[in-house]
Amino acid sequence: MNTKVLKIPFGLISAPHYHNALKLDGLSIVESCSHTNSTSKKGSQYLEEAMLLVVLEGTNVITHGKMEYVIRKNEMILMKKASQINYDKIGNPEMGYLYESMMFFLKEEFIIDFIKMARIESVETAEAARICPKPVNDRLLKFFESVKPYFHDQEQIDGGLIRLKMLELLYDLTSTDRNLLQQLLQLKQQVYADIPTVVEENYANPISLNDLAYLCGRSLSSFKRDFHAIYHTTPAAWIRQKRLTKAREMLATGMSVKNVCYSLGFESSAHFSRLFKAHFGQSPSASKQLI
Repeated sequence: MNTKVLKIPFGLISAPHYHNALKLDGLSIVESCSHTNSTSKKGSQYLEEAMLLVVLEGTNVITHGKMEYVIRKNEMILMKKASQINYDKIGNPEMGYLYESMMFFLKEEFIIDFIKMARIESVETAEAARICPKPVNDRLLKFFESVKPYFHDQEQIDGGLIRLKMLELLYDLTSTDRNLLQQLLQLKQQVYADIPTVVEENYANPISLNDLAYLCGRSLSSFKRDFHAIYHTTPAAWIRQKRLTKAREMLATGMSVKNVCYSLGFESSAHFSRLFKAHFGQSPSASKQLI
């Protein structure tokens, strides 16, 4: 993906995107409505919170690692936080290539509060819940329709009402099927994972050390300690080395400096160029000219 990775939800509700959104104490509901074309609309996003994506018109093809998920009209998918996804939005040609969706972002603390409130008993298993598109039943479809008017009258919507709507959503989701309930419960768990596997899959993402620790099922201090025992260096130094080495390989294929920078999660071309020159003794542009 040769575009800058957008951190969401906040990247969607600020410049230059300005999607309609309802917000309360870190909970966000974002409305996306656009007219694509026959070539679709592609991009890359980094999920800073767990996200429920609901497609109301058109199709969204999401790629996460080696997995591809096709979410069609009146389908939904629940993705965990600290994940980078690529999307391909395809509008409905019968509706002027209209694509419409809603994204519900759920903080871990809110999920925990809901589980206590709803008195949900654990359905935990050693096996991770399967991520897959789910059909939106009539009950959920009516709920999503009930949210739409709020986006056009945001100043009149009390924060308590937003919280109630989010709780209503979770009650509806947990009654849909057992796998979705298990997946929701696992969003609040730190699942112990293999550090080399996690960091190799995520070093190019705009990911924080706290997120890496979360994905590895460890506290930040435990993650740093275990990481150093394996690699004999700090996570930050290792990630920087991996990104710069990968950057030189990508420049050798003819990719532009800007595309290499954004593909590997660097914040800006200037920052990337400084790090590259300090490490290799020449700027990315100079390195590219020598190929």
